[in-house]
This record gives sequence, C-alpha cells and structure tokens, in this order.
Amino acid sequence: MHHLLITNIGLLCGLEKQGQERSRFCGTEMASLHTIENAWLYMEDHKIHSFGKMEKMDFFSAENVYDAEGRVILPAWVDSHTHLVFASSREAEFVDRVKGMSYEEIARRGGGILNSAKKLNEISESELFDKSLERLHQVVAKGTGTIEIKSGYGLTLEAELKMLRVIRRLKETHLIPIKASFLAAHAYPLEFKENHEGYLNLIINQMIPQIVDDGLADYIDVFCEKGFFSVDETARLLDAGWKAGLKPKIHANQLHYSGGVQVGVKHNAISVDHLECVGEEEIAALKNSNTIPTLLPAAAFFLGINYQPARKMIDAGLPVCLATDYNPGSCPSGNVPLLLTIACTQLKMTPEEAINAVTINGAAALEMSHEVGSIAVGKKANLIVAGKIPSYQYIPYNFGNNPVERMLINGVFL
Repeated sequence: MHHLLITNIGLLCGLEKQGQERSRFCGTEMASLHTIENAWLYMEDHKIHSFGKMEKMDFFSAENVYDAEGRVILPAWVDSHTHLVFASSREAEFVDRVKGMSYEEIARRGGGILNSAKKLNEISESELFDKSLERLHQVVAKGTGTIEIKSGYGLTLEAELKMLRVIRRLKETHLIPIKASFLAAHAYPLEFKENHEGYLNLIINQMIPQIVDDGLADYIDVFCEKGFFSVDETARLLDAGWKAGLKPKIHANQLHYSGGVQVGVKHNAISVDHLECVGEEEIAALKNSNTIPTLLPAAAFFLGINYQPARKMIDAGLPVCLATDYNPGSCPSGNVPLLLTIACTQLKMTPEEAINAVTINGAAALEMSHEVGSIAVGKKANLIVAGKIPSYQYIPYNFGNNPVERMLINGVFL
C-alpha cells in the first residue's frame, strides 16, 4: 500500500469536511474557498486519508514524507470541455481573423471545423495519438488532473472512430482520468451541406450504435448554433443519444441566442457549454434544472467576441463551471491558470469563484464529484503543489506564468 505524508503546507486549499461534501457549489457558495494554514495531508492507497493543522497532526507511519516548506496545495484542475485530439494547428485562420474576417465567414468558405476534419482524415492514428499525448502532458504540467476530450474533427464514421480510439488510448495511459464525448454533430460535412437528413441518419443509425458497441464514449455532444445544428436537429440527436445510453453535453449560445440552452435543459444535458449569449430566459431554464452552465471565456478572448455574463449567472444562484475549450481554431490553449486570469479580469469572477468553477464544479460537469475536484477524505489525491507563492489569489494575478511546481496524481509525484 502506498502512503504519503505532506507536512508544513503553507496553505491547503479547496477543502471539504467529512459529512459536509457537496457535489457542486452554487451561487454565493462559490465565493468561499475553504483553506487551512500550516497544514498536513496524509494519503493512503492513492486517496486522501486525512488532513489538518500541523499543531494537531496525527502520528503516521508513512514511508514517504514530503516537507512542503510553506508551499500552497490545491485540488488539480478539472477541465470539462476540450478538443485536445486534433491533427494540426490553424494559425492561417488566426491571421484571417486578425485582418477582420469573422469565425462564421471562415467556416462558410471551408475553414474552421471542416479544415480540421480534412487534416484529421489525412493523419495516421498513431501520429494523432503521439501528438495528443504530448498535449496531454503539457496541460497536466499546468495543473490539469482530470479532462474531457471530444471527437468531432472526423465527421465520417471511420474518422470519428479513429478519434475516439485515440481518446481511449489516452485513457489507457492512466496519466489522468479522461471522459470522452462523441461530437460528430460539430458541423455538416461538405457532402451533406444540402442534405442534413442524410448526415443526421448517418449519426443516428450508424455512428451511435457502433460507438456504443465499442464502448468509445461517455457523452454525446452537438454544436447547436445558427449555421450548424438547429434546435430541432439537436433534439433528435440528443434523443438518439439518450436511447443508446450516451448522456448529452452540448455547445450552446456561443454566437447567437440559439435556443441551445433550453433544448439542453429539456433533454437533461449534464452541461451546456459556451454561453456567451445568455439572458433571463436562459438563466430561468438553468435555475430549474440540474444542468451545469460551463463558460469558455478563453475562446471568447481568442475570437474577440462578447464574454459570458458570469456575474449575472452566479448572482442568480447557478453552479457556474469554467473550462478551456482547448482546440486548434477558437482556443489553442489548455492553460487553466491563464483561464483563471481571464475569468477574473473579464468576467469579474473572484479568484475563489474561478477556482471553484474549475475544480468542484468542473468535476460535477463530468459526474466525478465523488472522485475529484476538492480535497476531501476518500477522493483521488490529484493535487497541485504550487511554488512558494504568497496566496492562491496570486495564481490568476501572476498571469501568463505557471504556478505549478509539482503534480500529484493518485497520490504519486509525477
């Protein structure tokens, strides 16, 4: 059995007391980040066993003892929305946007998602895995300890299966816990541009059954947006997903008030993600549901579009979640510390709200609240050992820099 005792922790953050564990933090609850100064933390069999103040430390016979020498320790980030598996970058489109072309204009002329799909169809599965594994290591080095990865750059049965097999291979490395989402409904391929019915039938009758048979996905996802998948088309796909055992997570309201939030809530989506366009109607729908609103402000930053109304949503009592949206087109970054800065400076979230949004609420958006997202007895010991920083508020303040000195995954130092 593996034992690890960490002593002299300057600040232990993101704690939940036994018997008071929460699956998510809503509204005003997000403003508190529970901490202990001058703390110890004991891990047994890769899980958190106990913690407390140094002056009241229990005696442990741990073969591994680490003196934190005043460092800050937090739960590892839970990044609940990424497209980390992709074939190559799209910096030419970045330049087009800098010169004034819109995201939608680029998509209409075969760029965007269709560009990534073309490149993905050309790459070998082993090369795709190697590139994706390298990216996974990079995000873990910046504090990510659990991640969701979507397909959706295949847009054919074979290429979607290729992506999902790569995600499964990433899972099998056991580097960090990974959830997979099936996102063939990311865009209409060129050959189905005038034949939406044909592509919907391909997804429903061929792709979903095969993916479920092969056990390749945890969720179904749809890009519900003007110019992509309509509310009615989204509803059909979510119904088909539910029937096959794939729970919905959807892209909603990124570019327009698309009705995506309402259709997601109606279909008991685990989360609705993006949410740049959110008004009273969307907030009312979310308030009466278990669906988690997941904000992706780094994509809004990179595209230069409106930010999400996080304050309005938190003040309405919602369990707001943050994720990176790491993808080659609209957010080529899986850097959570930078995401925290954007959330604080642009969305006016406090550091406590932002950290809770990408830990405990990120875990809820992946149905993993019982395993990760906070420091609680019995949870996985997936933790960030930050350098000798003065406080956790320093992480979003010190923007563009990596606060992570070491990562603990399953109670073992990487």
